[in-house]
Amino acid sequence: MSQLSATSYDELVDLGRHLYDLALVRSEQEHITDPRGQPIGWLLDTRIPMLNGTVMPEVGRVLSDRLRAKGIQQVVGFGFGSYALVASVVASAGNPSFMGGYVREERKPHGRRRLVEGPVQRDRPVVILDDILNSGRSAWKAVELLRQDGFRVAGLMTLFHFTWSGGKQRLEQQGLWVDSLLDLNLRETER
Repeated sequence: MSQLSATSYDELVDLGRHLYDLALVRSEQEHITDPRGQPIGWLLDTRIPMLNGTVMPEVGRVLSDRLRAKGIQQVVGFGFGSYALVASVVASAGNPSFMGGYVREERKPHGRRRLVEGPVQRDRPVVILDDILNSGRSAWKAVELLRQDGFRVAGLMTLFHFTWSGGKQRLEQQGLWVDSLLDLNLRETER
């Protein structure tokens, strides 16, 4: 992937495919289950590409370019899959630089007792970064937590959007914009 300041459509497609190929884990490789413990045929583990020193900076560059184009300077993550995404954007080169944070499920009971960690400011909009958008339940929980803590949430940016679950539409109906690097419209039975 070349380090161009503007990412072409073909480069985005190539990056999305590369992320998908690196993140795809099949049941033939190891035993994997859904949240209820039932065996499944495949899943996307985005930590694999996002913790790769070659891929992470490229994803950060692409995400930060898209965020800057929308006038966003603050990003927050919710959940384990978002940590590397936030770090990749905050570490990306360019102006303006980004501030990042993480949303806890519950306010920390000691220390500074914060719900949102990091130098993000309540008087500027934030965008939630997440690895995958499926049903939108975890994204909506993050939105609610941020709003309860006084933040203005502008939107959500993800690596992958599973189009069959309706999560994007539900979030957009709540006034948020949603952007993803790759929309996936396949199901396990189609793999």
